[in-house]
Amino acid sequence: MKPDQSELEAVIKRFLADPDYRDHPVTHVLGQLWQQHRELLNRMERITRVSDVYQSLAREREMSLSERFDKQLRQLEKVARISDRYQHMMRDLNLALREASTRDSLTGIANRRLLVERLKAEVERSERQQHTFSVAMIDIDYFKLVNDQYGHEVGDTALIEITRVMEAEVREYDLCGRWGGEEFLILLPETDVATAAGVIERMRDNIRTLAIRVGEQTLSLTVSAGLAQHAAGESYSETIKRADTALLAAKRGGRDRCEMA
Repeated sequence: MKPDQSELEAVIKRFLADPDYRDHPVTHVLGQLWQQHRELLNRMERITRVSDVYQSLAREREMSLSERFDKQLRQLEKVARISDRYQHMMRDLNLALREASTRDSLTGIANRRLLVERLKAEVERSERQQHTFSVAMIDIDYFKLVNDQYGHEVGDTALIEITRVMEAEVREYDLCGRWGGEEFLILLPETDVATAAGVIERMRDNIRTLAIRVGEQTLSLTVSAGLAQHAAGESYSETIKRADTALLAAKRGGRDRCEMA
């Protein structure tokens, strides 16, 4: 409060308190004005306090809203991270399931399901682009004797080693898969049967020289093969059937050989 106002208030207080002016006409009017002044001051102080409280509440409310917003934002970010991780996990799981459903569990090469999918696709591509492909059916000779004499563990090792040799001989866009048991199928896109025969013969030679360790002994194996070139208008199963017939002829002809349909 300004100094002149303080001095004025002090003068008024002394005047109202002075007994000599108690009955003076101005004293009554001045007392009423002074009372109204005090009430007005008190009212202004209350208003100021209320205003301060309101502003404080407003600041707290604004701060609270900001904090809640930040908290919700952090929660959303956490949910987004969890969602991203979940999506990655689901994608990896789907890939793993896809891999498990299309790959042979022992050798890791294509299983029958994937072979059939690729054969169907190759038939359609052959019809569109007017080119051919060849299929080779390969069977390990006397494989049952290997399991009977040395056990299934050695038989599994033989399957894995023979698979490794077969995969080394095929091109990147060929497909080598396990058809079932000791029987394999090789799909050679855009390849006629004569060219496919050269691939299979090299494969057979390398398998024949493969030495599989069994304790102090070494085990050598051979394979028989049947080849068929896809014919226009033929289904994939018909092509496989002709390759299988050629494989049967190779077995009946003495094994360790390749026959063409």
